[in-house]
Amino acid sequence: MRILSAAAAVTGLTLMLAGCATITRGTTSQVQIQSDPPGALAQTSTGFSCTTPCTITVPRKDEFSFVFSKPGYREETVDVKTQIAGAGAAGFAGNIILGGVIGMGADAATGATLEHVPNPVSVTLVPVPRPSAPPKPKRTHPEGPPSS
Repeated sequence: MRILSAAAAVTGLTLMLAGCATITRGTTSQVQIQSDPPGALAQTSTGFSCTTPCTITVPRKDEFSFVFSKPGYREETVDVKTQIAGAGAAGFAGNIILGGVIGMGADAATGATLEHVPNPVSVTLVPVPRPSAPPKPKRTHPEGPPSS
């Protein structure tokens, strides 16, 4: 009977702890980056960079911008914001049952309840117009000798 009670207590404790977003979701997330055409340099305002297509891991609470660049194309900037995720809100609510103020504080401090939007980050690069060739000079036909 004691073994059964101990097993039930451990199982119950484990299930209650799983309600904490910091435990269930972690403090980082992966953001996928895509461009059309691929092969663009994607640099974040927080110092990460990669060549598309790629994936970076960032703290859940960070908001940042991507600047996409590729020779022959205009630079494009995309802002990445955070919002409360459905799974994050459920984990945060689990703190009411077990984690209390400490669990809520941990989730708020780590950003565990947040997700990045947009994810994936996708951009279509616009080609830079090539300068057109200067117009060819018009040929002028010399006029004949002046008439008298």
